[in-house]
Amino acid sequence: MKKTTLSLTILAVLTSASAFAHKEGDFIFRAGIATVSPNDDSGAVIGDANTKFSVDSDTQLGLTFGYMFTDNISFEVLAASPFSHKISATGLGEVAETKHLPPTFMVQYYFGDASSDFRPYVGAGINYTVFFDESLNQGAQDIGLNSLSLDDSWGLAANIGMDYMLNEDWFVNASVWYADIDTTASYKLNDTQFHTDVSIDPWVFMIGGGYKF
Repeated sequence: MKKTTLSLTILAVLTSASAFAHKEGDFIFRAGIATVSPNDDSGAVIGDANTKFSVDSDTQLGLTFGYMFTDNISFEVLAASPFSHKISATGLGEVAETKHLPPTFMVQYYFGDASSDFRPYVGAGINYTVFFDESLNQGAQDIGLNSLSLDDSWGLAANIGMDYMLNEDWFVNASVWYADIDTTASYKLNDTQFHTDVSIDPWVFMIGGGYKF
């Protein structure tokens, strides 16, 4: 009788401990460190095919918000504090800086079920990137560059990630995102207008924690 009672107690504990995962109707919030690592390329700068723009990486606070429509499917939004990037040109070094915000709207599929503590997932969706505070540095201005602006971008996005439940509400998270970000840089050399297409196409790596309710 004691063995039976002990077995039932252990079973109840294990069952309740494994019933923590995301389920239909849950809201999910994540926060963590997000690094944007551009996989960049560009057209010719000031008409020189040997001169191209490149964009450096940046790390900021990353946020995601989601809602579980079923035990396995959610709609989620990626947000972040503004990323700041230095822009360089071949042979010229650093020439400019810009900031961007990359809100991304995703449909996610979670593997496992509502009793799974470990929930890997994949997602696909759309990214909208807005650029602002574009500025050319003094060195670029000294050679006659001026009037820099970057077009906003729409593109496809995808991600993979995982959540691991620590208790009924809290979990740890790691994820990798890819976004198709293409912009046109408009600028002048003295009074001559130039336009250069730039593909940024970054990988975004995020690690942090989350809370569901």
